[in-house]
Amino acid sequence: MNKSIKALVAICPDIALAHKQIGTPLTRDRDGGFATLIRIIIDQQVSVQSGAAIWKRVEAGLIKCTPENALKSGEKALRSFGLSRPKAHYVTCLSEAILNGSLDLVALEKDENDVVRAQLMAVKGIGRWTAEIYLMFALGRTDIWPAGDLALAEATKRLLNLENRPTPGELDIIAERWKPERTAAAVFLWHCYKKLPLE
Repeated sequence: MNKSIKALVAICPDIALAHKQIGTPLTRDRDGGFATLIRIIIDQQVSVQSGAAIWKRVEAGLIKCTPENALKSGEKALRSFGLSRPKAHYVTCLSEAILNGSLDLVALEKDENDVVRAQLMAVKGIGRWTAEIYLMFALGRTDIWPAGDLALAEATKRLLNLENRPTPGELDIIAERWKPERTAAAVFLWHCYKKLPLE
């Protein structure tokens, strides 16, 4: 069992019970860098299947997923790979930020979480959710909690048998019990969202 999930099972009876039913989720770790950020942007507000299909076309279309190739291809080509008009523009903005030096993804690996969030969110199209997913899976930060995620809210409602889906503020309060393993808690709750039945 993943060490972080094991720690959560030990401290949270609700997670321990759900874990017996649905087991341990697969790891979601990714390499940091431009390609991973593009993949996270693609995955914003689309199904897992749609995101994977678009990403496959982007990989094939760019051949090598670099800021240079994304800019050279242009937004029209990016849209032909399946990106929406706004997302194609966001990829262009991200490419420009990396190439002009205003965003240094290598330097982010050593920065504090709040600094990483601020640097990423300074780029058009990268909001808190995208920054936090990058922190969790590309930078391996262990105590990140994307409270604005709707699937996370619904999974928490099911896990804790709540009457209503919690708001982001309520989710933040609930997640206090899972510190310092809130990244693992989020991953487990997404697993619950897929595996635990609706009430």
